[in-house]
Amino acid sequence: MNHHAPDLFRRHPSNPLLTAATWPYPANSVFNPGATQLPTGEVLLMVRVEDRRGISHLTAARSDDGIHNWRIDAQPTFAAQSDHYPEELWGVEDARIVLLEELGLYAMTYTAYSRSGPLVALAMTEDFKTFERHGSIMPPEDKDAAFFPRRFGGRWALIHRPVPRLTEAKANMWLSYSPDLTHWGDHTVLIEARDGAWWDAGKVGLSSQPIETEEGWLIVYHGVRHTAAGALYRVGLALLDLDDPRRVLRRGDEWVINARTPYEIDGDVANVVFPCGAVLDQASGELRLYYGAADSCVGLITARLSDLLDWLRTQPEPAAAHAIA
Repeated sequence: MNHHAPDLFRRHPSNPLLTAATWPYPANSVFNPGATQLPTGEVLLMVRVEDRRGISHLTAARSDDGIHNWRIDAQPTFAAQSDHYPEELWGVEDARIVLLEELGLYAMTYTAYSRSGPLVALAMTEDFKTFERHGSIMPPEDKDAAFFPRRFGGRWALIHRPVPRLTEAKANMWLSYSPDLTHWGDHTVLIEARDGAWWDAGKVGLSSQPIETEEGWLIVYHGVRHTAAGALYRVGLALLDLDDPRRVLRRGDEWVINARTPYEIDGDVANVVFPCGAVLDQASGELRLYYGAADSCVGLITARLSDLLDWLRTQPEPAAAHAIA
């Protein structure tokens, strides 16, 4: 069955789940959380918290059901350490979390921000209490990065979004490989920003971490269209081959999430929905996306994974779509 994209996702009635008003210490805004489900079953978010100076850090919030009764660390969980990592001078932002089962560690990729611009940095942790920083793994300007949870041909793979210096160039999603999480190569464009009036014509970037399904890797990504009224952030879907993630099997033509509610339309940055974390409930098949709304608060939007895959099957294969364009 062909579903209309706007019908795929549902906002949780408890939205917004987390706001600065209920934070345990002073904050300007809380948004763009990375997400994972721990072995205990509880959901952990690493929430970007912008303080009243404008500098961001990350703080853990935990919930048994991923919706209610959030237990938030009383102090920043992961703050910038610019003395040792100068790339973090202006803060750390927008975590994505992936469990690397082979290593028994969670890989937390995040954006480190300084005079050189944003770049991709990596920290590893077992418990989200202590972290081993690996520093920058991609030079600036680069962000929106997450690992796949397992290797391909002995190599780890990372989706990320470098930004070219040429103002007329598009910002595309790239895929890079590493044998050791330190040395990176075999860089290739994965998903291009489209041309013209498309909703994702300005730039595209990974939203939540890749989700493994029987049909391929589900990719949730954001697209930005520049308008006379400013940038519009919307969310779309793509599907990558399970064994070779360089192969894009399907890419949705339409966006599936856009700013609709007052808390998504009005805030520090208007008209933004920006997921950074996903949790898939294997028993029910429900996909939960935790997202930043208007760079001001945290919301939850849900869908049935089977519905997303059904809809993606109706979408064109990228080569066919490119030939028509």
